[in-house]
Amino acid sequence: MEKILDIMFEKATNQIEKCSSLEELAEIKVKFLGRKGEVTEVLKKMGSLPVELKPIIGKKANIVRNKIENHIKEIEKMLEEKMLLKKLENEDIDVTIPGVKKEVGHQHPISKMIDELNQIFIGMGFMIAEGPEIETVYNNFDALNSPENHPSRSKSDTFYINDELLLRTQTSPVQIRTMKSQEPPIKIISPGRCFRFDELDATHSPMFHQIEGLVIDENITMADLKGTLDLVAKRVFGENTMTKFRPHDFPFTEPSAEVDVTCFKCGGKGCKFCSGNGWIEILGCGMVHPKVLEECGIDSEKYSGFAFGMGIDRIAMLKYEIDDIRVLFENDVRFLKQF
Repeated sequence: MEKILDIMFEKATNQIEKCSSLEELAEIKVKFLGRKGEVTEVLKKMGSLPVELKPIIGKKANIVRNKIENHIKEIEKMLEEKMLLKKLENEDIDVTIPGVKKEVGHQHPISKMIDELNQIFIGMGFMIAEGPEIETVYNNFDALNSPENHPSRSKSDTFYINDELLLRTQTSPVQIRTMKSQEPPIKIISPGRCFRFDELDATHSPMFHQIEGLVIDENITMADLKGTLDLVAKRVFGENTMTKFRPHDFPFTEPSAEVDVTCFKCGGKGCKFCSGNGWIEILGCGMVHPKVLEECGIDSEKYSGFAFGMGIDRIAMLKYEIDDIRVLFENDVRFLKQF
């Protein structure tokens, strides 16, 4: 048996030395070391050998197998080096030919605006809350103190899926979900997509992005709301920005207000960008209506809060001086490359 192994080793060595390709070498490896290879077959016959010969032949077989395997690796490395040299000799590289420029992606202006607003509010201690875009009529309207005859509940203004479900018209339902599942204090923002039955034009889109904020705690006042939004306006539009709160009416807040900021183009002096009045409207806000708090199981005698909402698309259009909302959704690479 030892003699057979010596002959096998010599035979394998000769064949390996004569190899001229990696494919041929692979075939030799299978022939001698594969599952049905010659060395493997010797090992399979070990059971029929006398007990005293088994360790001797077993050791010899393992030595032969390891030598064949190591020799194959050496020849394999040598063949690979030869192939590489041959490839380099046959290939011509002209280093004077201009390289192919790789296109680098750009973050969408809306994504940039969302990230910027998120970072501002997170720095002020807000948490980010999310909710489904397909909402219940209850969360979108009823829980927010919007009666059945409210104009926003008209089918000409809202995308209804059925009598109970719709595409949310605002991210306010996230506030309802949070108030029903979390005890005060609450301090969240809820960015996301919203949908309304609007005709598509330069300033309107049936799909848009909104970010809303909600703070609920003891002794929250209008002063807290004004201080928060004044700081946000300065962070977004510049430290010299001033804010103006105008009385308004929203069913889910009382008192309510719309917020204007001084035009960042003219500093409030009046220009074409702000239609000459020096101010630009950016959002709506107010103190959370006691009915909304009670509907969500929060004691309105103990807790108070404020809420606000702004269109992310509008803020992006103002900041980046985009005059048509449609370009935000057309995916024109020429437009996106600017950002």
